[in-house]
Amino acid sequence: MNISSPTTKKIADLLIEANQSISVAESSTGGLIAASLLAVPGASAYFSGGAIIYTMRARRKLLQIDKEKLNAQTPLTDQYVTLCAEQIKNQLKSTWGLAELGATGPAGTPYGHPPGICVLAIVGPKTVTRHIETGKSDREENMIVFRDEALSMLLEALS
Repeated sequence: MNISSPTTKKIADLLIEANQSISVAESSTGGLIAASLLAVPGASAYFSGGAIIYTMRARRKLLQIDKEKLNAQTPLTDQYVTLCAEQIKNQLKSTWGLAELGATGPAGTPYGHPPGICVLAIVGPKTVTRHIETGKSDREENMIVFRDEALSMLLEALS
């Protein structure tokens, strides 16, 4: 598996050129988005940091979302993933926040979502959200698809 790609190089160039930064909060991709951004030499110029928010406890602690607000969220919605992107952006004082929530498989979520579903949000000078459904239960394949879609969406937002 390639960690960096022409997409991540373009993202790095755009962030550096604009003197902007990115923070990442990811769940089902388990750090692949952050790893891809960090694989580009010079990442310290634009990468503020990231968090794996795989559990509710991690979301509360790492994103500083209080329990009541977190419990009021509807799983895998634009509102919820946007909240996560806003929180990581604000916590790390970056220009952009990117968040990912999903179910990679082989099982779905406890809330009834099938495997192969993901929601993404980018918050910054623009706010963009995206839903992905692969229809597959292959965990690793879904992780890669979700990462690639997140990076593609980020590049679009920066362009």
